[in-house]
Amino acid sequence: MPATPTRPRQRVVVVGGGPGGYEAALVAAQLGGDVTVVDSDGMGGSAVLTDCVPSKTLIATSEVMTQVDGSSELGVRYAGVASGEHVGVDLGVVNDRVKKLAHAQSADIMASLSAVGVTLVPGTGRLVEGAQGSHGSPDVEVTAPDGSTRVLEADAVLLAVGATPRRLESSMPDGERILDWRQLYDLEELPTRLVVVGSGVTGAEFASAYLALGSEVVLVSSRDRVLPGEDADAAEVLEEAFRRRGMEVVSRARAETVRRDGDGVVVTLADGRTVTGSHCLVAVGSIPSTAGLGLEEVGVETSPSGHIAVDRVSRTSVPGVYAAGDCTGVFALASVAAMQGRIAMRHLLGDAVRPLSLKTVSSNIFTSPEIATVGWTQAQIDSGEAQGVSVMLPLATNPRAKMQGVSEGFVKLFARTGSGTVIGGVVVGPRASELIFPVTLAVEHRLTVDDVARSFTVYPSLSGSIAEAARRLHPSPIG
Repeated sequence: MPATPTRPRQRVVVVGGGPGGYEAALVAAQLGGDVTVVDSDGMGGSAVLTDCVPSKTLIATSEVMTQVDGSSELGVRYAGVASGEHVGVDLGVVNDRVKKLAHAQSADIMASLSAVGVTLVPGTGRLVEGAQGSHGSPDVEVTAPDGSTRVLEADAVLLAVGATPRRLESSMPDGERILDWRQLYDLEELPTRLVVVGSGVTGAEFASAYLALGSEVVLVSSRDRVLPGEDADAAEVLEEAFRRRGMEVVSRARAETVRRDGDGVVVTLADGRTVTGSHCLVAVGSIPSTAGLGLEEVGVETSPSGHIAVDRVSRTSVPGVYAAGDCTGVFALASVAAMQGRIAMRHLLGDAVRPLSLKTVSSNIFTSPEIATVGWTQAQIDSGEAQGVSVMLPLATNPRAKMQGVSEGFVKLFARTGSGTVIGGVVVGPRASELIFPVTLAVEHRLTVDDVARSFTVYPSLSGSIAEAARRLHPSPIG
């Protein structure tokens, strides 16, 4: 009896080793693909090596400092306080730990990929037309670190090349006094006065962290408040916390130039005012790392900003080419990049797949206090885009918060008018990134406020405020 022919393994080439790339590679290998990852920076990409892992490791130290700073009201006393000594940090030690943890995480990812048979190729990749048109998708030309090139034939390609900090000609980083966020981890000493240009997520997180570590911080915002794209109530709480802890927030002030001045910096604002400091962090967004990828040559559609256009299963305009992560401009979160990569490979290799839904994405801003969100927003409800009602409970009334000395923050829950289905929420407070998960589950599984309210919570607990908010929303959604 003749042998059944074996279907050849799909050759999948992943360009970029960040969350979108390595998660896609793991799924593709699990589903039987012949997988190669091309990467130039190190496995994990910027999320692991220069962004999420390093910044949150730094912030972990700042959280300890915040707890120490607020512990006196809990009755905690430290030797030396009476003589005027203060708890401080050794930034060189902190940053050494940051970089070690980042590289350890990168090594763990590399080991995971190797264990499932993924081939790792160092270098940069660009799309080129497939050999003699023998298959539908482009191939990938790899330029190795030594400058040599080779072509990897592919049945499908996933682009996960991420993004890089936006640089302004008038404020170019020098790596010493004028910095982007990737360069902060080379500092050996704590800035005495840090000027942060940009009040988005990155600017707010680092401003919060360095304030807690002991720097004077000036936050320059071109908008009327910090975090202009976030929940207004949450942003107000955070800005009040910043000011109360001694941060100078300069609102409605666009930075025109940043220049070095000896051992310091001078930031010139559009209205002519100047702000001086020992260092300046320029955090004015990012741009997709799509230049030189060969996108135009093979017909991959991009937006005016350079982001790769994708659908909800991560397909680009060219058959066999997928994209995931910050280079797509969908939602600049590692969790979204990873989901896009997994969805792409499941779609490619015939596994069950559900298209990406951004309405169930939870995100967190790692400031002090943290701000976590999921689902529809207050602004969308207020504008009528979403039909819903909301309730907000301050954490100051929560018994566990009182015990822990937490006086700022809140839980806000949104429910759809009529059905009472939970459609979103906001948590502001310590470990909001953990507290948002039950709200995310409710949104994902379309639970009603009564479903949430009937669930037991531990007493006392911060999560008790989530159940209490749900109880407050009954029977309001019925109307």
